[in-house]
Amino acid sequence: MGSRWNITNIHLPNEIHFEEINNRTNQTIVTNFILLGFSDNSDLQVLLFLSFLAIYLLTVAGNIVIIVLVVTDLHLHIPMYLFLGNLSCLEICYTSTILPRLFFSLLTGDRTISVHGCILQYFFFGSLASTECYLLAVMSYDRYLAICRPLRYTYLMNGRICFWLLAISWMTGLLNISVITSLLFKLLFCGPNEIEHFFCDIAPLFKLSCSSTHLVERVNFIFASIDTLPPFLLTLISYLCIIINILQMKTKASRQKAFSTCSSHLIVVTLFYGSLICVYLLPETNTLKELHKTFSLFYTVFTPMLNPLIYSLRNREIKAAFARTATKMVNVTHSLSL
Repeated sequence: MGSRWNITNIHLPNEIHFEEINNRTNQTIVTNFILLGFSDNSDLQVLLFLSFLAIYLLTVAGNIVIIVLVVTDLHLHIPMYLFLGNLSCLEICYTSTILPRLFFSLLTGDRTISVHGCILQYFFFGSLASTECYLLAVMSYDRYLAICRPLRYTYLMNGRICFWLLAISWMTGLLNISVITSLLFKLLFCGPNEIEHFFCDIAPLFKLSCSSTHLVERVNFIFASIDTLPPFLLTLISYLCIIINILQMKTKASRQKAFSTCSSHLIVVTLFYGSLICVYLLPETNTLKELHKTFSLFYTVFTPMLNPLIYSLRNREIKAAFARTATKMVNVTHSLSL
């Protein structure tokens, strides 16, 4: 009888202890995040919704036009425009991972997003952003070969090489972020659940996690450095060589023609890499922390919108292809009406 009583005394506190741990865990595990976005002012939210909707429609429409032109116009079936068509496709997917969710928040006031949904949003956004880094570097290398190595351009940038450059760009971005995302899914979130951003970026997830983030932070920094610095340096070196080559050209007309083929790409590269480096690679000071949301708008919203405008307004071939396609459509419409 006494021994039975002692066994009960030994096991009962442990059972109670485990029940208390389970109850505490069930109460503290976070299953949803709240994206704070931009403002709680209802009037300002309507204005933001209309502004972002206009930007999104312009982005999608402009990039679709470029894709259609690259696919249908035989004059654009060259590496430069093949890369541009891929960039336009990427930009449509890129903004579509962020803005539709923002529209929903601005319209309904519901800013909640599940933890898994948040990590998945980061996965799509991150993989597409990484792919764009490589794709912009490939485009700068293509311009370098076209301007600095024109006699060997056809050999060095043939269809097979174009395919592999595009495949490597897409697959590298996808694989790198897949590794980071798999580590994010192992994190626990059991504290505050408010994300001071308009989409699920990785830095706020680190701050909200109650488990160790040392490994995933280190892996993220390594991959972020790989995805930004080498492509950026390749782009920088390519354009330095291009500028030196342009300055050595004898006639003003040759210099203008050469510069016009790469100036639009240079504008896009400056906006994209500049804002990306400010957010992910520079040390986080109080000033930069306040500007992160603004810088994020450049590479997630403004650059995808500006790409088709810059390339269409500053590129003679694109304008000529648009005129040819528009003329064909008018002729087809006219013949059908008869």
